[in-house]
Amino acid sequence: MRTLIAGAGAIGGYIGACMARAGQDVTLFARGAHLAAMKERGLRVLGSSEQGPEGTFAVRPKLIGELAGSGPFDVIYLGVKAHGLTSLAPGLTPLIAEHTTVVSTQNGIPWWYFQTGAGELTGLLLESVDPGGVVGKSIDPARVVGSLVYLGTEIVEPGVIQHTEGNRISLGEPDGTRSDRLKAIAADLIAAGLRAPVSTRIRNEMWVKLMGNVAFNPLSALTRATLAAMARDPGVCTLVRSIMIEVEQVASRLGMDLPISIEQRIAGAEKVGEHKTSMLQDLEAHRPMELEPVVGAVVELGEKLGIAMPYTKTIYSCTKLLSATSLARG
Repeated sequence: MRTLIAGAGAIGGYIGACMARAGQDVTLFARGAHLAAMKERGLRVLGSSEQGPEGTFAVRPKLIGELAGSGPFDVIYLGVKAHGLTSLAPGLTPLIAEHTTVVSTQNGIPWWYFQTGAGELTGLLLESVDPGGVVGKSIDPARVVGSLVYLGTEIVEPGVIQHTEGNRISLGEPDGTRSDRLKAIAADLIAAGLRAPVSTRIRNEMWVKLMGNVAFNPLSALTRATLAAMARDPGVCTLVRSIMIEVEQVASRLGMDLPISIEQRIAGAEKVGEHKTSMLQDLEAHRPMELEPVVGAVVELGEKLGIAMPYTKTIYSCTKLLSATSLARG
């Protein structure tokens, strides 16, 4: 399949590098110093000590700095963070053919979540996720396959990605079916050396990940602490539980039956170890954080559903101010 990684940052770049190493027909879209470095020296992946020598490798994938004229593609991975989709999505429309599948990889509640199959809330537009509905107008929800990415990666310098942990990308159709396109995409990822389980309950799995992200990500930005440090601190862990309870209430109102408990979710975070969340990494690099689709969207949903979320709202407000202050300082 002809594949485009639309946003070859830490996550998208790692996926694309694995595909290129496996000899697949993959093109990486990037810009700036990262693109320039990859053109000059290729893309290098640094593996963790646990992965051994095979975890570190270099590839020279196909690269583009502009989307126009590069399509169509069979599969397009949306590799940018959620707040980057508004500017990216309109440029993808000419690259989408009748057979194209679009794989969303963003954290938080995806823009397509309420477009189809959401019961009485079908058609709901979350401004925190898709301001003005730009993404939904640019990408037909029928083309979308959902995914949840469990990778610890970071761009340590232009053209170099550090892979610290994880190799799983869960895939799922929004309607819970096991489609042929889903199986084909999973097969490509597996051939690239990644784990790609196919889920018939991708929405439920999203809320399990959200339960952790809504609590740990903003708190990590506020405290500068790793996952393990937060999980082990009694005071912070109490706050984490309170936030998770509120997120669980929103998920329950949406009909989600979460397969793990709050204590299991906290234990899982502690097991990841001394890992900085993506929100903390963005803060330290003075980049915009994925605050709105991860936390703001759940707060917005809670307000629409009449659910009080005092702990989540407090942390959301504090982190929002922190983000604005950090970006202003540059």
